[in-house]
Amino acid sequence: MEEKWILVLYLAGMTPAGQRALANVTAICDKHLKGRYSVEVIDLIDRPALAQSDQIFAVPTLVRRHPGPIRKMIGDLSNHEKVVAGMGLPEAGAGNAMA
Repeated sequence: MEEKWILVLYLAGMTPAGQRALANVTAICDKHLKGRYSVEVIDLIDRPALAQSDQIFAVPTLVRRHPGPIRKMIGDLSNHEKVVAGMGLPEAGAGNAMA
């Protein structure tokens, strides 16, 4: 069984940049981690204290919690190739028998 990727997306309200970041991370993960990921969205307006746990200084920020090591990317995540490389995601369909 393949390991599940755990990602956290930090936002400051559902701004246009936050909406783009969420749409982009979902599209990227659906392509590269189909069925093997979870994305927790944390709105720092509602829960500002949580910014300290992952040392968040700008939003939107995507954090890869598992598998380690922790990796972070800031921005709307619109450059899919950069996100795939920066987060260390497998190539699309890698390890997926249905690809």
